[in-house]
Amino acid sequence: MSTEQMIQTEQLTRHFKDHVAVDNISLTIERGEVFGFLGPNGSGKTTTIAMLLGLIKPTSGRARIMGHDVQENPVAALSHVGAMIESPAFYPYLSGYNNLRILARADGLPASRIDAVLEMVELQKAARDRFQTYSQGMKQRLAIAAALLREPEIIILDEPTNGLDPAGMVEIRSLIRQLVNEGHTIFLSSHLLYEVEQTCHRVAILKEGRILAEGAVDALLHRGRGVQVRVTGDVQKAIEVLQAVPWIESVKQEADLLLIDVASDQAPQINALLTQAGILVAEIRAREETLETFFLEVTGGS
Repeated sequence: MSTEQMIQTEQLTRHFKDHVAVDNISLTIERGEVFGFLGPNGSGKTTTIAMLLGLIKPTSGRARIMGHDVQENPVAALSHVGAMIESPAFYPYLSGYNNLRILARADGLPASRIDAVLEMVELQKAARDRFQTYSQGMKQRLAIAAALLREPEIIILDEPTNGLDPAGMVEIRSLIRQLVNEGHTIFLSSHLLYEVEQTCHRVAILKEGRILAEGAVDALLHRGRGVQVRVTGDVQKAIEVLQAVPWIESVKQEADLLLIDVASDQAPQINALLTQAGILVAEIRAREETLETFFLEVTGGS
């Protein structure tokens, strides 16, 4: 992945009278990554996206897209961006093709571009059907097709799987991966944490306008680190045995489990230590936190 910076925000802030919707957000999104933007309702996600798209002026701070300041040079900045914001809005009595044709004409794009994006989102067969007959998943895919018309390098998606059934979610997830493989950069705002965990390289978690955590998904979840053990018999003795080992960082008890802070590939050594101490191990395996669990910890259960 290139380290070229596609989106940058520097202390981006927005006040609405006495309410601070976005509070000093600084982010960097690099070329070719899927960046997840997470937060409870009212956390400032949509306001941040609106500032990235020049729809709302920041109270302070700045946003740059491919080096262009969104406020000072919006045409240059936004020429690189395609966006799908909230629920798709199209003329219900027109076909999917004709809805896109109106948008393409407004941008001076050739009809061949419509066919290309319909193929990308796999709507060629339904292209002549009225929008009002589309399923929710088809409507979302048409909205993404509209975002792709200008061949943007950056695609901003706000809740693209909202209201979809599991099959529709899989379709959108597959499409996002396809777009990244073709060289696009994706900024994805979502509350569906499992989908984000499956799709995104890095995430930022927002609450009350502030970033609480940011980083690579695997790093945030300490992937490859942590062993959980269930023992039969004297749990306190097991804790004492493990706490006496210098290379074990910590041991915590959670219900009937012992959570051990070591590299997950050290599970055999843990098993041997307990067995040598006469403690029967009923279960031992690597412990990997889910993004949902991490999100709830960071946001205080929001």
